[in-house]
Amino acid sequence: MPRILLIDDDTQLGAPLASYFQRFDLTLVHAHKPSEGLEWLRRGGFDAAILDVMLPEMDGFELCRTIRKDSDIPIVMLTARGDVMDRVVGLELGADDYLPKPFEPRELVARVQTVLRRRAPLAPADPGVLAFEGLSIDPARRQVLRQGEAVELTGTEFELLHLLAREAGRVLSRDDILNHLRGHEAELLTRAVDIVVSRLRRKLEPLDCIKTLRNAGYSLALRRAPSPRP
Repeated sequence: MPRILLIDDDTQLGAPLASYFQRFDLTLVHAHKPSEGLEWLRRGGFDAAILDVMLPEMDGFELCRTIRKDSDIPIVMLTARGDVMDRVVGLELGADDYLPKPFEPRELVARVQTVLRRRAPLAPADPGVLAFEGLSIDPARRQVLRQGEAVELTGTEFELLHLLAREAGRVLSRDDILNHLRGHEAELLTRAVDIVVSRLRRKLEPLDCIKTLRNAGYSLALRRAPSPRP
């Protein structure tokens, strides 16, 4: 059963939310302070984390930055209602998704299930390694090699790169990308796609592989690696 770590200083939130998550075969552990949450994460055994923005000791943004130094665990941020900047900053720091407060528990479960699916092993029928000049993507192992060196990506970053690689040369709109990453029609924040693309570009440097087509979207602009000769 997947284990989810909630880091939120609202002491009344954890118990009812844990009970609700249990209905969906998810175990929720509640940490009230960032230091407590970081200690839980160091012990391991968690499949995703939910971070509130407003926290004692350090805010959720600093906490997200701290977690990302050592872990690519999926992160969902709980942000202030209507505050787009909270969402943008969280995504820039490496969060995989966001949800405004107050929220419906079912929507939070849906967001968590979505980020967990991004980390799940792909079906055997999925194509093998996608090889390009300077870049290879192994869907089964969820491994990316840039010029022979492994690149650490979050679940969202990997899914976006994998999507562009499967459709190499095709231009995908921001709406197409968002709907694919979320797995359902959702409130669109097109800036979110731009942020994840920006993160990917930095991690894939010096390769210049993701092209922007103004008012159209993004595409992977790398030539496929030649097949090895028998």
